[in-house]
Amino acid sequence: DHGVYHIKLSDGDVIEADGLLCAMGRTPNTWGLGLERVGVGVTENGAVRVDEWSRTSVPNIYAVGDCTDHVNLTPVAIAEGRALADTLYNNDPKNVDYKNIPSAIFSHPEVGTVGLTEKEARERFGEIKVYRSEFRPLKATISGNGGRTMMKLLVELETEKIIGCHMVGDGAAEIVQGLAIALKCGATKRQFDATMAIHPTASEEFVTMYEPLLENVG
Repeated sequence: DHGVYHIKLSDGDVIEADGLLCAMGRTPNTWGLGLERVGVGVTENGAVRVDEWSRTSVPNIYAVGDCTDHVNLTPVAIAEGRALADTLYNNDPKNVDYKNIPSAIFSHPEVGTVGLTEKEARERFGEIKVYRSEFRPLKATISGNGGRTMMKLLVELETEKIIGCHMVGDGAAEIVQGLAIALKCGATKRQFDATMAIHPTASEEFVTMYEPLLENVG
């Protein structure tokens, strides 16, 4: 009524909203290409199965990008295409490293993440160190605009390597993109601590979190 949507949830609650976005995911548009006739294997939703070299179940047929069962992100598709071109035509065999792929949600507030989640890190390594900070950036404090920011670092105990970086707040995607380089290079918490901060910035918090959350170790 009057441009207002009433959404009834499974528990009976009703939410009023100005609009409704149905985000059900996407499926590769591979049906009708005749892939099954030549023996190219696909998943239940039509994604082409490929190995680490982008090779399908038919040795001379390759696939890259969102039609595959790998990570469906534009930078990943570009990297896969370049790697395949180098492998086939430049005598430079290479494949794509799918570990530590950064991603972002351009919402309000923005979300940026790279590496393992806390749950994934505990399942893989058992004991980990968790560093977390919640604060209001200086620019938001002075201007009165903007919300709080949350940052989290996950550290593997034995090697002190950073295994996950997560941020919620303004500029999260821009900041996490830089941190992805550090994770790719195997940076440690000691190296983060030894890095000079730029003040006043929100990103300096990532190199000034010195004390782990004791209740989150182990």
